[in-house]
Amino acid sequence: MRRPLLYLDVDGPLNPYAAKPERRPQGYTTHRLAPEGWLARHPVEDRARLRPLRVWLNPEHGACLRELSDVYDLVWATTWGRDANTLIAPVLGLPDLPVVDWPGMFDAGPEGTFWKTRHVLAHAAGRPFAWVDDELGDADRAFVAARHPGSALLHRVDARHGLRPTDFAALKAFAHALTGSAEPGPDVPL
Repeated sequence: MRRPLLYLDVDGPLNPYAAKPERRPQGYTTHRLAPEGWLARHPVEDRARLRPLRVWLNPEHGACLRELSDVYDLVWATTWGRDANTLIAPVLGLPDLPVVDWPGMFDAGPEGTFWKTRHVLAHAAGRPFAWVDDELGDADRAFVAARHPGSALLHRVDARHGLRPTDFAALKAFAHALTGSAEPGPDVPL
């Protein structure tokens, strides 16, 4: 059996952008980053005047994700695209990961789904997968359940908090349920 995929969004799960702006969440560090896709959406005559994005990242998430890479194939599923490998991965201590290429972004999804859903489903191509994102809902779960032959966990993460130990535990439990191995204990290092 092929290993399941773990699709990772940046904004929300890894960067809790919806937290109070004056209150960086505990364990996170502040970074000023300018991904190419973001720059392209903000054309400015003089790019030096465009302020980079404030991004909060928790370096401990890298250890948790590396641990999950023992049971998952990690894949970026983010609007950051390939910039996730050059700007986010080094902070978290992650290697370059495959990236879901979006044929179009921010267009309406079918049947009330999030715009990424059909593209993640196509990328998975029947493989079991877990997906962490802050935009997932019941319509996405129903869409995937009706069209995906493999197991799937669509795990919504609160963009005010980012990934937490309970989220990592749910991802571990899902992977271990697929393989029939004993569920791991609560040794998530966060």
